[in-house]
Amino acid sequence: MDTKKLWKMFTSMFYLSACTFGGGYVIVSLIRDVFVKKYHWIDDDEMLDLVAIAQSSPGAIAVNGAIVVGYKLAGILGVIVALLATILPPFMILSLVSLVYDAFIANLWIRWLLEGMQAGVVAIILSVCLDMAMPYCKQKDRISILFFAIALCANSIFNIPVVVIILCVICMACIEVIWQRYKR
Repeated sequence: MDTKKLWKMFTSMFYLSACTFGGGYVIVSLIRDVFVKKYHWIDDDEMLDLVAIAQSSPGAIAVNGAIVVGYKLAGILGVIVALLATILPPFMILSLVSLVYDAFIANLWIRWLLEGMQAGVVAIILSVCLDMAMPYCKQKDRISILFFAIALCANSIFNIPVVVIILCVICMACIEVIWQRYKR
């Protein structure tokens, strides 16, 4: 990847990291918008695979997402560029906020602003879920849709820990792959 593309990746990741509120799932949707829809550097299926890798790796999904996208686009140099672009904005913002934290947290307007942002975050996370589910719905991949529904219910209704859900879905997916090979 040439210097111009690396710079474009850095500025895109920096901007996304600096302007994203709500955590990693929000930034995943925005990374997809930039690198899949805008620049066409990654296709939708690859992006879903990268998100799955980022999600299943320990650590923050925003950082993991930047690492896997950076590696996909430019190898180790891409990892370094994407990682720096992703961690610098929160580091700088939190450093500044820590200097004036007491005044910041006591401000009624700031509190209202943060509460309002929570509603927007819910909408963006729902959008990410729908964006990730759409390819499976279009392919009428009933097994993946069923896994998605079971995982969603297990976590949101029965409060089953995400780690347990991921391990169970991995087992179900392995069984499904074995079943498909056996059917041939």
